[in-house]
Amino acid sequence: MAVSVLLGLDFANTVSWRLSPQPKDKVNDIAALASWAQRAGILSASQAGRLRRLAIRSPARAASLAKRAIRLRESIYRIFAAVASSRRPPVRDLALLNQAVRDASARLELAPGRLPLRWRWMDQEALDFLLWPIAYAAAELLTSPEVSRVRICAGAGCGWLFLDRSRNHTRRWCDMSDCGNREKARRHYQRVRRKKPRKNPR
Repeated sequence: MAVSVLLGLDFANTVSWRLSPQPKDKVNDIAALASWAQRAGILSASQAGRLRRLAIRSPARAASLAKRAIRLRESIYRIFAAVASSRRPPVRDLALLNQAVRDASARLELAPGRLPLRWRWMDQEALDFLLWPIAYAAAELLTSPEVSRVRICAGAGCGWLFLDRSRNHTRRWCDMSDCGNREKARRHYQRVRRKKPRKNPR
């Protein structure tokens, strides 16, 4: 089992422009969640297809799973947003993540084979399987020294979380080509506007 510690942050970032007046949720239903999980390498194509079929055959079960996923995502976001702001994670959100971690840990086993042995997930056909690696990754990051490098993008309205692995630990943007350039353009516009001479009133 290979789980990137960034998986929890990536899942939290499935809401774009989170701090803006019009945030965009990219996984607001089971079909979108299945597609994201497949791109993230959590689900195989067949597993993702199974979830999409679930949405058609059993919309109530699909909606319940999507609701659980979104609750976990929002707790993960609030936890790491607090960390990035040098605050303690909210107790209720940490409790929800702990429950998700317990559920995930109960499905871990050592796979037989050559040493060193590796962890693997049991019962990967379970409907909530996609939540286990996410919860595990979030917990791994929270207990890693790298947790001190979690940041929130400084772009206006963005709110994306990222891990600052820059040499001087001074990274401010989720992506320099996106929020970084947008912020530079905004500041340039403001400087030009301040320097522009005012017309004399008639």
